[in-house]
Amino acid sequence: MSQVIAPPAPSAVPAARRRRSLPWPLLLGCAAQVLLRLWLARARTGPVADPDETGYLAAARWLAGGPGADLSHNTFYQAGYPLLLAPAHWFSQSPATVYAAVIAINALAGAALFPLGYAALRRFGLGRNAALPLSFAAALLPATTFFGLFALTDAVLPALLLGWLLLLDRFVRTGRAVDGAAASLVAVYAYFTHSRGEVVLAVHVLALLATRRRAMWAGLVAVAGGYLAASAVNDALRHALYPSGTRDLAALLHDRLLSVSGQAWTISGMFGQVWYLVVGTWGLAGIGLAATFAALARKDARLMAGILLTTTFGIAYASEAALPDEHRVGNFVYGRYLACLALAYVLIALAVLFRATARDALRAAAAGGLVAAGTGAVVLVYAGERLRTHQFIGFDFPETSFLTQDRTDFRLAVATFAAYGLLIGLLAARWLGGARTVATALAAVNAAALVHIAGDGERVRPVPPLPAASERGGVVIDYSVHWTGRTKLIDPVWWTRIGWIDARHQSAPHGVCTVVVPRGPSGAALDRTWPHRPAGWLPREGGYGVGRWVAWYDPRCGTS
Repeated sequence: MSQVIAPPAPSAVPAARRRRSLPWPLLLGCAAQVLLRLWLARARTGPVADPDETGYLAAARWLAGGPGADLSHNTFYQAGYPLLLAPAHWFSQSPATVYAAVIAINALAGAALFPLGYAALRRFGLGRNAALPLSFAAALLPATTFFGLFALTDAVLPALLLGWLLLLDRFVRTGRAVDGAAASLVAVYAYFTHSRGEVVLAVHVLALLATRRRAMWAGLVAVAGGYLAASAVNDALRHALYPSGTRDLAALLHDRLLSVSGQAWTISGMFGQVWYLVVGTWGLAGIGLAATFAALARKDARLMAGILLTTTFGIAYASEAALPDEHRVGNFVYGRYLACLALAYVLIALAVLFRATARDALRAAAAGGLVAAGTGAVVLVYAGERLRTHQFIGFDFPETSFLTQDRTDFRLAVATFAAYGLLIGLLAARWLGGARTVATALAAVNAAALVHIAGDGERVRPVPPLPAASERGGVVIDYSVHWTGRTKLIDPVWWTRIGWIDARHQSAPHGVCTVVVPRGPSGAALDRTWPHRPAGWLPREGGYGVGRWVAWYDPRCGTS
């Protein structure tokens, strides 16, 4: 990454002195990052972004030796992120306690972006006094912070990808086998964590081959070994938690790649993701993109610039090609998939502001504006009326909801102008002050956005628990319970794997203490929800909306 801007400038501070004094600011900054992220997530008590959160939590519970779940026909939630969460289950069986531990793990992973960002800015040639505040502020971007408020793999992907880029950049510069092997292991872990990691791993292998160094073989061996190990664990998880198979998007991907309409969908959605990347970073990623494209013209920077751009557009293209049409605005404009690379581009932009001339910095900002305008125009032309008629889900648009101060609608033009208004303010802070002024302004914008996005701190209500008697026996659920109701019960039912029943024709199987059936029409008598219940069983209602259910339980379970 260092070559994207310029070779690092020599520092006037002796290396020994830097090594003695540097850890404390980084440690204190990391602690502040952790505390801020925990405070933002103070209202989180359980999963709400389902089925994703529940999928990762169920996988973590199974990897820790606990009961699994039947997630058949859902997207496959890979084992890399759940493996980090699994130790939380060794210390508590309480779902709320485990979830709090997950948020703490996310906060630690997010805080790691501060020292990683500092290392990147130092490699770009910025001095310590500039790199410290700028990296601290940049690490608080909503793109790198918001998803850490949930049990989602996006909480760790930004740190993984920035670490991979730094290690690969070092290998390109030094040619040391240990650097190539380390970068390979991080790339494999990204593959182990999410399907976006498949793009990362493919680009990584091509990058190793492009270096034409003898030491690349150490990296390729690490890739092969790590790939086999990761695939084995993922296969075991798939077999245990998806007995009837995962959600198959192969046919959709095939149609998209081989049809004109499919290519139009994919390319437009790819541009929509790039638009969100630029606007969701207050225009800074636009400067980073412009600088990275410009670096392709320089021989010393071409490889790393090509790696970053190929990864970016590869992720955007592949993810959009496999995205089902769910009739939501997020099908056309979506920021989550490229959020893992947002910090890399923002760091490049900050380096441009402090290493390039004022004229070059303004040119990069103007080029970034053209990127935002051009990609936004493509989205408007292709999606058209669907941006207003399709479902708007606020979770898909955290940054733009802040920019437009509207949580209920998507306004592309307003968000674009607001983002570039903020960028003009940041540019003014650069020319009127130094790095601390820019860092203060950027941190203030990020903090305001995060407070707006996180809401007022009202605690999320957990799913009503099943009766205490249920914890002494098996639990089964009727096939006709809506998927939202089934999914919401997986995490609270921590003591057993939920089975299946056709309650219309079956009574309770042996060893089962709780049978969950659909609630039925509002106001209907509870006695009619399960005619075949055994004598003495009692009902309890739960769930929300279409996922409402009635849990029939035997109060005598576990009693002598």
